[in-house]
Amino acid sequence: MTPAAADLIAQFDEFIRRDPARRGLISSEPQFGPLCPGHLAAAAAHLAEHGKHVAIVTGFYIPKGDPPAAETDGPLGSALLAAALHAAGMKVELITDELCSNAVRVAAWESGLNERCMHVVKMGAAADFAREFGAQIGNELTHLIAIERVGPSHTEQSLRRQSRTGDPPSDRFASLVPLEHQDHCHNMRGEIIDGYTADLHLLFESLPNFRFSVGTSFRDAVLCERRGDGPTIGIGDGGNEIGMGCVPWEDLERRLSGEQSGRVPCCVATDWNIVAGVSNWGAYALAAATLLLRGQQLLLAPFDTAQQQRALEHLVAHGPAVDGVTRRREPTVDGLPFLTYIQPWQGMRRLLGLPD
Repeated sequence: MTPAAADLIAQFDEFIRRDPARRGLISSEPQFGPLCPGHLAAAAAHLAEHGKHVAIVTGFYIPKGDPPAAETDGPLGSALLAAALHAAGMKVELITDELCSNAVRVAAWESGLNERCMHVVKMGAAADFAREFGAQIGNELTHLIAIERVGPSHTEQSLRRQSRTGDPPSDRFASLVPLEHQDHCHNMRGEIIDGYTADLHLLFESLPNFRFSVGTSFRDAVLCERRGDGPTIGIGDGGNEIGMGCVPWEDLERRLSGEQSGRVPCCVATDWNIVAGVSNWGAYALAAATLLLRGQQLLLAPFDTAQQQRALEHLVAHGPAVDGVTRRREPTVDGLPFLTYIQPWQGMRRLLGLPD
């Protein structure tokens, strides 16, 4: 990576490290420091050099939305990243569950992707899907990426297996995360949402080149140590997404606010974890950085502000989709009006010399 490219990617990282929803993961408090520094650059460098066949897992269902629907954060960024990698010559797969399928399908269509790249997993069928998917293309897959995809919370076992300085905070964990909230998927309000999300996190242990190194099942696996050649990337903004197992539980818990702060963190780790104020921003940054490193940034030209606004409006209208923060069916993302939401992507495009 040239110094000039490294500098641009560092600026991309700055653009996405804003905290509009005030969740706390991107804290300005000096005692905290940035989470997962350098992960965007490292993930993009590996994807740019070795990416050939990529699977992207996304979709976050809001059961109390008006109406109940997938949220707008996740599908837009996943579709843009998938379309960019496809244009760059990689084969892509988009994976979601049936509750989020139409929203992801609309986002894919708006990005010019063929529906044949989509895989829709029925509720309760994730384990079977992971086995079949692995048998069909698992050995071909070079990268597995999760974008705004919820994963299970910590257990005493996963807490002990995380890398940290000193002993795990077992007493505090037990006081904040009762047994009935361990090993469950939570929304940012600390509510269990297992009934509304397929276990697509099973892909991160089941694919041949993507298994974790210890444990005989996902529920008891060591989620911060991996084996195999297939790198994984997580992108999230709230702590409950696949990838956040890279970060010690206590570091996420102290940054998050509310009595639910201990229940929210996800135990599933990835090789790189891109932390953004909005998960779509992390997907945009990964697309921009990867194509920059391949000298193919001009392939991002079609995804300008007008295209993204149109895609968001169609996603809300035809998905349907709702804002994950307001839970309303409106063309916003995490409570941000479009013109505020799109600013990081506009900044990346300017740095790449792309018209908008």
